[in-house]
Amino acid sequence: MRPIADLAADLGLDPSVLEPYGHDKAKIPLDAFPDAAEKAKLIVVTAITPTPAGEGKSTTAVGLTQGLAKIGKKPVLTIRQPAMGPVFGHKGGGTGGGKSTVQPAVDINLHFTGDFHAIESAHNLLAAMVDNAVYRNAIDDFDASGITWRRVTDAEDRAMRTIMTGGGGKLNGPVREAGYDINAASEIMAICALTSSYEDLRQRIDDIVVGWKNDGETPVTAREIKGTGSLMALLRDAIKPNLAQTVEGQPTIVHMGPFGNIAHGCSSILADKLAVNCGEYVITEAGFGADLGFEKFMDIKVRQGGPKPSAAVVVATIRGLKWHGGVAMKDMATADPEAVRRGAENLKNALRIVGLYGLPAVVAVNRFPTDTPEEVAIVKEVAMAAGAIGVEEAKGFAEGGDGMTGLAAAVVKATDQPSDVKLLYDDDDDYFDKVENMAKSLYLAGDVKWGPMTKTTARRFAANGWNFPVCIAKTHLSISADAKLKGAPSGHTLPIRELRILAGARQIVTLAGDIITLPGLPSTPNGWDIDLNDDGEITGILST
Repeated sequence: MRPIADLAADLGLDPSVLEPYGHDKAKIPLDAFPDAAEKAKLIVVTAITPTPAGEGKSTTAVGLTQGLAKIGKKPVLTIRQPAMGPVFGHKGGGTGGGKSTVQPAVDINLHFTGDFHAIESAHNLLAAMVDNAVYRNAIDDFDASGITWRRVTDAEDRAMRTIMTGGGGKLNGPVREAGYDINAASEIMAICALTSSYEDLRQRIDDIVVGWKNDGETPVTAREIKGTGSLMALLRDAIKPNLAQTVEGQPTIVHMGPFGNIAHGCSSILADKLAVNCGEYVITEAGFGADLGFEKFMDIKVRQGGPKPSAAVVVATIRGLKWHGGVAMKDMATADPEAVRRGAENLKNALRIVGLYGLPAVVAVNRFPTDTPEEVAIVKEVAMAAGAIGVEEAKGFAEGGDGMTGLAAAVVKATDQPSDVKLLYDDDDDYFDKVENMAKSLYLAGDVKWGPMTKTTARRFAANGWNFPVCIAKTHLSISADAKLKGAPSGHTLPIRELRILAGARQIVTLAGDIITLPGLPSTPNGWDIDLNDDGEITGILST
């Protein structure tokens, strides 16, 4: 790996401003950010609706960064830090794979610089302070029944989804039903990913809603709990972006990690603001498919101050299109051009979604050894007919940057195209109109079914002035809320089950269908294969 000081020099930073964490990673203080007269062009990497194994967005994003360097450009990569739950669970880490990885991959997939620990500690400290306020009767008309602030963990622990707290007697506080979410769905995580400064961070923490008074109309905030100062102290270093590098030595900013299905699914605004002042092209990625992470990148991250992108890359795999065309995962190695053509309806929908936001799109066909020339040709034909600026094969896993130069050239060409960046809805649109618009424009739903109390909750939020962007939490395996519906199903119903206010993160999380916010471990978790060998090296971490 290259010395961290050399990476800083590539970014135009004085290496002395870095806060090193060992020899291969460092934090960059906010007051050290440069302000370039000419900003870099930002490219967001999204994908078709993925299979359970994923489509290789992270590998493609890393490879594209390496490919841009190969053709003489000055790229910077910004990606999310992987959550440890999937690392030890099923999906694995998120530092790319093969010859297109971010290093030090093991550190990034585990503790890294401690940001996730700081976020989890801050979140759970606030939970303890809320419980203490109730126990001490510190806030008038606020008791245990009004608490809505859940705790978080970075482990996939299904037993913690719903728990009882306060048992064992009066000294332990009132008994109540509570629960845990995965750390990547924490509002503190979302706030750190969306904040622009320490001043903004303080205001956002102040505004966190932790519960409701007995009238059911008056929110209780972190400001009233008097927890803001302590959380600021815990998060001081966490909001500083982290500097790492691709395996071929390109600067990489790794920062924050909200999930794309149950949260807004993007790396931090601060990372992108730093990167666009430090290179010619910035590559970033948004979680899962275009209907989830990409939409949230635009309607939440860009809306709240993130730099506007110049183009999008839509990643597709032959196996993913076969899956949408009805082929079972066990049969992916068998050529099936007609299944690819059927499944390409999902690719067409992803391109349509990107087009709704006024961006030119390039399709990256993430290649696998079992792909046939006929299957690849079908993808190219369908994508170009659906409006893609270009279609290129992505061979970053096997060949590194050398296998990504064609995609890199196509992306440069796409960023030279005129773009008219727009968002799906206006800030002041009614919440119900936003959801109906999203349901029909993004998910091709025929209607929206509102569950018990959801409309009442939405009106209560509106009465408090919370006309925020909508963060739909739904399955990532379908454009609908039903994971079994593949391809581009239309006319289905989007069932809204629950609403959660994230006033500090300035969004209304809207749970659609049977979605859970704390995964459980699978029958054969990755954790079985992770170990420490006799040389002190961590082995067995799967990354994508």
